[in-house]
Amino acid sequence: MAIKEQVKEQAKSKVKVPKQYQVLIYNDDFTPMDFVVEVLMVVFDKEETAAVTLMMSIHKGSYAVAGVYPKDIARTKAAEAVQWARSEGYPLKVEAVCQP
Repeated sequence: MAIKEQVKEQAKSKVKVPKQYQVLIYNDDFTPMDFVVEVLMVVFDKEETAAVTLMMSIHKGSYAVAGVYPKDIARTKAAEAVQWARSEGYPLKVEAVCQP
C-alpha cells in the first residue's frame, strides 16, 4: 500500500501549472474611449466602472493589462478584441504576452 501512495505523490508533483499570459491593450489616437470601454466590458467581462478606470489608465499611459489568462484563452480574447476593432475601422492593438 505504501508504494501506491508514493506513485500517487510522484504523479501529482509532475503536473505543472500552465503559464499565464497578460492581455495588453495599447493606447492609440484613433480608437474612441467608449469603444475601448465596451471591449473591456464585453470581451474581458469587466464591470463598467472598472472598464472606465482601466481605459483611463490605457489613455494616460502607453498600455494596460486587460486580464491574465492561460495561453489559449489570452490569445483568443486578444484576437476577438482586434477583430471587433477592425470591423469597426479602429487600429486598436491588443496582444497576449507571457508573464515574466
